Amino acid sequence: MPTISVKRDSLFAALGRSYTDDEFQELCFEFGLELDEVTTEKQMLMKEQGDQAGAGVSEDVLYRIDIPANRYDLLCLEGLVNGLLVFQGKKAPPQYQIKKYEDSFSLHLTPTTAQIRPYAVAAVLRGITFTKESYDSFIDLQDKLHQNICRKRTLVAIGTHDLDTIKGPFVYDALPPNEIKFKALNQQKEMTANELMELYSSHAQLKQYLGIIRDSPVYPVIKDKNGVVLSMPPIINGDHSKITLNTKNVFIECTATDLTKAIVVLDTIVCMFSEYCTNMYEVQQCKVFAPDGTYELYPKLQFRDEIINVDKANNYIGIDEDGDKIAALLSRMCLTAKHENSVLTVRVPPTRHDVIHACDLYEDIAIAYGYNNIPRRPSHVVCAGGQQPVNKLTEQLRAECANAGYTEALTFTLCSREDVATKLGRSIEEVPAVHISNPKTLEFQVVRTLLLPGLLKTLAANKKMPLPMKIFEISDVVVKDDKAETGARNERRICAVYSGRAGGFQFVHGLLDRLLALLAIPWRTAYSLRPAEDPAYFPGRCAEVMLHGDAIGKIGVIHPNVLAAFELTNPCSAVEINIEPFV
Repeated sequence: MPTISVKRDSLFAALGRSYTDDEFQELCFEFGLELDEVTTEKQMLMKEQGDQAGAGVSEDVLYRIDIPANRYDLLCLEGLVNGLLVFQGKKAPPQYQIKKYEDSFSLHLTPTTAQIRPYAVAAVLRGITFTKESYDSFIDLQDKLHQNICRKRTLVAIGTHDLDTIKGPFVYDALPPNEIKFKALNQQKEMTANELMELYSSHAQLKQYLGIIRDSPVYPVIKDKNGVVLSMPPIINGDHSKITLNTKNVFIECTATDLTKAIVVLDTIVCMFSEYCTNMYEVQQCKVFAPDGTYELYPKLQFRDEIINVDKANNYIGIDEDGDKIAALLSRMCLTAKHENSVLTVRVPPTRHDVIHACDLYEDIAIAYGYNNIPRRPSHVVCAGGQQPVNKLTEQLRAECANAGYTEALTFTLCSREDVATKLGRSIEEVPAVHISNPKTLEFQVVRTLLLPGLLKTLAANKKMPLPMKIFEISDVVVKDDKAETGARNERRICAVYSGRAGGFQFVHGLLDRLLALLAIPWRTAYSLRPAEDPAYFPGRCAEVMLHGDAIGKIGVIHPNVLAAFELTNPCSAVEINIEPFV
């Protein structure tokens, strides 16, 4: 959930009145937000960087407000104030207007852009007037969008330019790095793309974005009619067209790998800051030409209609209001509605891209009505709650493992492919693991199929602890199962590991005997051990745990190669079994 910081005095001035902290917190709660913290910029810097960092920093009071992740229209002061004023009935929802495009400000895509970032959208804000605060808010909104819907610029990258310093039409191209040379934002000289990538490799903010295009044979670049470079998305804008407080006309371009996200981002920016234009809430469209010569007009600023039933809305929320009252409630959430024959036609503005289904409208009705105002009523469903049997058994086994002197560990559900395969002497193809399609790190590539690797990593991270170390975990693993509806199933398991000067097989065997004795599973007649071979365990020191003739797990001495792979030096023994057959 993103958090925005707004100056309290600026916020109250825009809202037209002052509030106490408690009053504003209550207003936020009614609107579906949360006032997270009341602080100052100086306090924030001192908390992050130490006492010395606060010298000379403003002590203006800041409100840090948690914003729902899909409410992109509330990520800046302008959007927040607009939403609160409409919610309070002090302002009508804005009506956004589109100004006809001019051919001189069109954006043309070349075929090579398909290799790197294939989509682009653009718009113009005319006659805009920036103050220091509105300029900072304009920049901050772009940062918030980049971190949120843009997924750190991987999906969308935003560029804003002083239109009066450049000449259209504009060209969005993709060129080899050595053919791109320009003066980047706040730099003193022109550099090639390769030189810029080297320069920003140590930049605190920009270095995280370099990997998006670093390995591509071509880099995206936007130029004007005269060849002036506007930006090299998603890394940096050009210094020539940078925005200042004196800028009056702004050209906004968004390059993207996801066109839908780009449209949402462009709509959000122009809607929030068109209020500073000479003609308030007016946005000029741009023609964006595809490589095949066809074009689309952006921004679209589309208003769309959603149909909901009054009776359904009342029933889902638990209220009893007529259609006109519900239409009035929706208007408080920037959603105009018309009531006719128990049906509401709701007009969704371009700022509310979070509304994708009727249930989103029901939620807004409930927020406007007030959750605390919804009458309590007894449930119409008679049921008796209770703990799931597998969870009850889990709690009982936890207590017994602790009584036996074992310490509980809680490890990550996700792990690397090496953890469940290579380090255990297997190939990944042999392991029925569920793979993450787009893993962010090498540490989290698959869902674990065993608890053992996590406990071995826990031992490796606690080598300074005195021996012997005895740890256990009772958690779920996930294995592929073609018979399951989702193609995979969860399995509750218990795993215990002993690490000491000697292997300690007798200790984990003793724990297994103790647990099965408590479960009234007799030795030999119901439970037994059968010799087995597993590359994770020492040859001849591994056995399958059998329950009524079925294997439910393994016990044995960990193989030296496995210990070395997990950077362990002391011998270890382990037992891991599935506990679901005992439920």
